Amino acid sequence: MTRAPYLAGRLQGFGTTIFAEMSALALATGSVNLGQGFPDRPGPAAVLDVARSAIGTPHDQYPPGPGQADLRAAVAEHQQRFRGLGYDPADEVLVTTGATEALTAALLALLDPGDEVVVFEPMYDSYAAAVAMAGGVVRPVPLRPPPEGAGAWTFDAGELSAAVTPRARLLLLNTPHNPTGKVFTRAELTTVADLAIAADLLVLTDEVYEHLVFTGAEHVSIATLPGMRERTLVVSSGGKTFNTTGWKIGWVCGPVPLVSAVRTAKQFLTYVSGGPFQPAIAAGLRLPDGYFTGIAADLERRRDVLVAGLAQAGLPVISPEATYFATVDVRPLQPDGDGLAFCRALPARAGVVAVPSVVFYDPAHAELGRHLVRFAFCKRDEVLAEAVERLRSLA
Repeated sequence: MTRAPYLAGRLQGFGTTIFAEMSALALATGSVNLGQGFPDRPGPAAVLDVARSAIGTPHDQYPPGPGQADLRAAVAEHQQRFRGLGYDPADEVLVTTGATEALTAALLALLDPGDEVVVFEPMYDSYAAAVAMAGGVVRPVPLRPPPEGAGAWTFDAGELSAAVTPRARLLLLNTPHNPTGKVFTRAELTTVADLAIAADLLVLTDEVYEHLVFTGAEHVSIATLPGMRERTLVVSSGGKTFNTTGWKIGWVCGPVPLVSAVRTAKQFLTYVSGGPFQPAIAAGLRLPDGYFTGIAADLERRRDVLVAGLAQAGLPVISPEATYFATVDVRPLQPDGDGLAFCRALPARAGVVAVPSVVFYDPAHAELGRHLVRFAFCKRDEVLAEAVERLRSLA
């Protein structure tokens, strides 16, 4: 690998993200962009109107370091309402610049150089970079797709246990999971929790897709399991739930000592952000239950549209139980199984952009994801219809 000039050694290998490359390719070719996972519809008026009203008021200035009090209260109410978890908004809730900052600040705060982080792969691409910035070491555990695409992604409990060495400090868990769309079951979470307790690991759980779960699956926060609240930091955000990914309003909940540690790191990153958006997300978190069930049902319908289109194109989908994403095995149309080459050629072949899943794997395990590609279905009906029509040309 050619060394990037000036870039510190711990960040060598972390270049421009695949999302930037594929989005640029979409623009250059006029393709339908099903690569990056952001919705193309506005969020609920009840949320947007609060933000509009807050602009031009004192909300434009620095909010309090931990976040506006009303948003912290709304986050605590939300956790109690949906997860049965009680957090004190005064010192067990911290508002962050999106979930990415929450995760990064947590890793910077909790890891010493050489500490190891156990994480399931494929993994969202910021995880490995954040661990590297903290001086840590990633210990990936593979999730394996179901045979013939039927059923859920699974992991081997023995491989998980083997990944926990004496240097292990923390387990980073993402459920519902990006990019696979897997929702960890209560039984699987119990396996993870038992290991975390036995090895005295901290747990950092990324739950940003918590409300985008489809029929037959149930999101359970690992913090609700016995013995886990006191060792777990729960991260989420408003971007996915309220179609406001650009607002970057996230939060972390947990016991006082852990949240205090994260706050120490976070205050030297962005310090604060998103003043007018914080009261808007607070309003969103207090919307009726029907809003949250409705967004999941609507996204499930969009999933079904894309899944059918991909199958018609000769790319059967591997069981997305949640999130914005569907994963396909490209080997029926790309015999050499090169998902990256498939994605780079797809705009010219069909006028559609997707993302190769190999970028979500540790380089040492790249072969596990080389043949997989991720498509996003969080798009308007007419965009999905156009993408499906174009994909049919592959058949």
